[in-house]
Amino acid sequence: MKQAFIALHLSIFVAGFTGLFGRLITLDAGALVWWRVFVAALCFYIILQVSGKFRQYTIQEMLQAALVGSVLCLHWVLFYGSIKASNVSVGVVCFSLIGFFTALIEPLLLKIRINYRELFYGCFAVAGILLIFHFDSRFRLGIGLGIASSLVCAFAITLNKVVIPKFSYMPLLTFYEIAGGFVFLSILAPFYLYFTDTAVLIPDARNLFYIFILAVFCTIGLQLLQIYALKRISAFTVNLSYNLEPVYTIILAALIFREMSEVNASFFAGLGIIILSVLLQMRDVVRKGT
Repeated sequence: MKQAFIALHLSIFVAGFTGLFGRLITLDAGALVWWRVFVAALCFYIILQVSGKFRQYTIQEMLQAALVGSVLCLHWVLFYGSIKASNVSVGVVCFSLIGFFTALIEPLLLKIRINYRELFYGCFAVAGILLIFHFDSRFRLGIGLGIASSLVCAFAITLNKVVIPKFSYMPLLTFYEIAGGFVFLSILAPFYLYFTDTAVLIPDARNLFYIFILAVFCTIGLQLLQIYALKRISAFTVNLSYNLEPVYTIILAALIFREMSEVNASFFAGLGIIILSVLLQMRDVVRKGT
């Protein structure tokens, strides 16, 4: 159990670096994500083949996984677009809206009852984002992209709940999702390039190094750590612990990029409201003991 908790918190720490690569890698958001999923899918395929774990599922199951991966890749493009239009801290703060959007989307797609308590706590996050948005006009584009990113990610999470029971081996599901996302982005690439002013498509050595780390450690490695932890720790504990991810990212961004000098008091006020919503939700879940 001790090793499982180490793996869990190591995965959260690794996840905290994901947003940082949006600033370290100088490629456009679309190109960044295309290279990320290309390298990740290729490495994942090699790992599965070498380990003898690769196998094909039915066309319908693979298409369902590819759909989830396509939505997930769209989320990544918007997420990194948010970071590039503002900064890492703003992009990560907007990510906290996922809980609010999931509380709305899950009942619609999964035909379950609305959890009004989760919706109420999610409104705190909305209030925090609105506070930052209203008083700091420099980051409005980044906040808008971040909100869209959270909405799309909530769809991906909900769709994943439908697909997961059909796959007995989670790394295979992850591979089909990443590979499906790569195909989706490749199909959209001509349209994306037509409507954007992307100038650089081929990463230089520095960007390629960062992309490799992002793909291998923050995509494949992160997934494997999560699976190891979930085998020994309840999903409740894992989800609760991941509330620390934005905190890790903001601290890392402050240390590496000195981002605290780029935000004003309204950012901290909004962040405080968002943290309050997380603490209230954590307290409520701990009381239930589930």
